Amino acid sequence: MAGRFSVPRLLGVTLGCAAVAAACFALAIAFGEEPLSWEGLRTPGSPEATIFFSLRLPRVVLAALVGMALASSGAALQSVLRNPLADPFVLGVSGGAALGATIALALGVTTAGVAQVSATSVFALAGALSATLLVLLVGRVAGGSTPHTTLLAGVIFNAFALAAITFIKALVAPDRLGEILFWLAGALGHETWGTLSATAAVVLGCVGALVAFAPRLNLLTLGDEDAQSLGLDARRARVWLLVVTSLGVAAVVSLSGLVGFVGLLVPHLARLVFGADQRLSLPASALLGAAFLMLADLAARVLFRVFQTEPPVGVITALLGGPLFLALMVRSRSASARRS
Repeated sequence: MAGRFSVPRLLGVTLGCAAVAAACFALAIAFGEEPLSWEGLRTPGSPEATIFFSLRLPRVVLAALVGMALASSGAALQSVLRNPLADPFVLGVSGGAALGATIALALGVTTAGVAQVSATSVFALAGALSATLLVLLVGRVAGGSTPHTTLLAGVIFNAFALAAITFIKALVAPDRLGEILFWLAGALGHETWGTLSATAAVVLGCVGALVAFAPRLNLLTLGDEDAQSLGLDARRARVWLLVVTSLGVAAVVSLSGLVGFVGLLVPHLARLVFGADQRLSLPASALLGAAFLMLADLAARVLFRVFQTEPPVGVITALLGGPLFLALMVRSRSASARRS
């Protein structure tokens, strides 16, 4: 389906991916740990209505927001850093968020003075944003914000954060250690509508900014010199894009924990189907990322019936994403061999 860009094709791709996301949303709200009767849903105050509107629906909305932020950020970062293995956590966002949440859980902090938001989420958000700013600053001082120095700074910070988390885990009590491990595995909770509204505003704003910037993302893939010759300030554009992607990822990771493979797998799938033009693949990645994570979360909730415990959604995305990513690599290699 890869081909030349046109507005009708953009509309077709966007509407098609939106239809896929809508179908996944319908499946995700229709099924779960417990079957719900439609009669009960129409009765205000019934157990079915409480479960649906207070637990299941907010969780599905959160899954859509997390998937959208991770996949769109992954698509942008792979272009900005010119690295097909770049993912949303490459700038230290994962390390900062994990370290912040680990500190909150280890200390047993339950409130943060923020209405209806857990202390773990507040600490994770602060850690993610602080880590991102530190990585950008180090990258700028060390090499002028080139892709390689920024990437290396993020990798080094993530390694430092992992060491600090391991040290903390060795000191905490077993009950708190379980909470830390569960958060690090990536798990979607039942957030309030106020929290979801604020998160949606941040995520949709960041995704909208990335989509609007898609033509310049195409220029960045050519390299700094070529982008500069075409009138784009590559260094300034890269810093702006790194800040936007990190903000969107930090907003969702603070609520979901570390959910892997979404930001790595989905952009590759979108480029394989719709081509490398970011004007097509970026909005497609955002919508398909939402669909993928809603299905993964549905699988986690349905598996509760089998195991009588719910696996973290991050485990499901890894189990699904690993084989799918390998299959995409084999297919891409075969396609390249046939063309040559």
